[in-house]
Amino acid sequence: MKHALLRVNDVIYTLCVWIAGLSILVISLIIPWGIFTRYVMGTGSSWPEPIAILLMSIFTFIGAAPSYRAGAHMAVAMFTDRLPPLLKKYDAVLVNLLMTAISLFMTIWGIKLCMATWYQFTSDLAWLRVGIAYSPIPIGGALTLWFVLERIIFGDQSQRRVVQYDAVEEAAEGVA
Repeated sequence: MKHALLRVNDVIYTLCVWIAGLSILVISLIIPWGIFTRYVMGTGSSWPEPIAILLMSIFTFIGAAPSYRAGAHMAVAMFTDRLPPLLKKYDAVLVNLLMTAISLFMTIWGIKLCMATWYQFTSDLAWLRVGIAYSPIPIGGALTLWFVLERIIFGDQSQRRVVQYDAVEEAAEGVA
C-alpha cells in the first residue's frame, strides 16, 4: 500500500513540475509577443499581461508543492543546523505543523475566495472568471497539504528517483 501511494505521489509530483514548467514556458513566449505588438506594431495586445499573471500564479502555487516535497523550498537552515538532535526533531514537528496550518489556510480560504469571486469577470479578459484566476491558491494549498501529510506519515521523500532525477542521470553518466 505504501509503495503504491508513493508511486501515485510521484505522478502527482511530476504533473505539478510539468504544469509549473509549462507555465513559465508560456509566459516566456507571450510576454515578448506583448512587447512586439506594443512597440513594433504600435498597438498593444490586451491579453498577454493578464494571462502572464494567471500563469505566474499557477507557477507559484502549483510549483510550491513539488518544491516542498523535493526539499527545495526556501528554508532558513543556519539556525536549525546548529540545534542539538533532540531539538532538531522538535523543530521538524513544528515545521510540519506550521506547513499543515498554512496549507489548510490556503485551501479553505482559497476555496472561499474562489466562490466569492466566481461571478466576477476580469476586465481585460471578459471570458475569464476571477474565481478561476484565484483557483491555483486552493489547488496549490491542497497539493502542498498532500505532500506535507506524506512527509508526516512516510518521512522525507526528497531522495526518491523522480525527485532526484538529475543525480540519477549524473550517476548513470559516470558509469558509462
